[in-house]
Amino acid sequence: MSVINASLNEKQFRQLSSYIETEVGIKMPPAKRIMLEGRLQKRLRALKMASFQEYLDFVFSDDNGEIIHMIDVVTTNKTDFFREPDHFRYLRDVVLPRHLDDGWGTDGYFKAWSAASSTGEEAYTMAMVLAEFQRQETRFDYRILGTDISTAVLGTARRAVYPSTRVEPVEMALKKRYFLRSRDRHNDVVRVRPELRRRVMFHRLNLMAPSFPIEDRFHVIFCRNVIIYFDRERQVRLLTKLYQYLLPGGYLFLGHSETLAGIELPIVSVAPTVYQRVQ
Repeated sequence: MSVINASLNEKQFRQLSSYIETEVGIKMPPAKRIMLEGRLQKRLRALKMASFQEYLDFVFSDDNGEIIHMIDVVTTNKTDFFREPDHFRYLRDVVLPRHLDDGWGTDGYFKAWSAASSTGEEAYTMAMVLAEFQRQETRFDYRILGTDISTAVLGTARRAVYPSTRVEPVEMALKKRYFLRSRDRHNDVVRVRPELRRRVMFHRLNLMAPSFPIEDRFHVIFCRNVIIYFDRERQVRLLTKLYQYLLPGGYLFLGHSETLAGIELPIVSVAPTVYQRVQ
């Protein structure tokens, strides 16, 4: 069956966009209808379905797992190693040395959370920064949690294999220390070294879920370029939950186009888009 001419009508778009916004938090205005149609056609092809109505009936009929695949297709996953590098410099130059004598990383693990980890570059960048600090302070130790709603990108993060072009932002010394090149000269990829990979755990998490199955509290949470996709009510709800997962004195990093302005939380700005939980 060909799906080349399959189109998403207005009623079907409203049904899908309402579900996506309610369950995932991503706003889907009418201007995104063509984008959504184009992305979901991949699923129609994979399932050999001829129409969007057939697909919608399938998605919402039973717990068949297709909703997870649909979310994988519609979510945006843009990330890079050392993206918005000022944040990693602040982590390296301020957070780690300031709190070492407070027991952060010496009295138990230093715990960091990449809350929208996508394909893993952010979490592994954090790991490199923390590993470099550990080279200077051998008593320091750390663990990182990476979460995302998309199972597809989490698969990439767990494999930790990237085209060599993806690691261009990484300093040469760090490339040599933390990445392995493929033995196949025709396969131009690198892989994060196992000693770094085992410090990072990835799990699927919907940031719009009523509660999170996470028991830890964190010294640092990166949740960057996420809340820009949410309306104000969902922003407040998410940021309130993230605050609760910060240890006293812990730091929340947002994207450079995001702010906590107007949101009442006991948290203070300490650098551009870096916030610290008040003790």
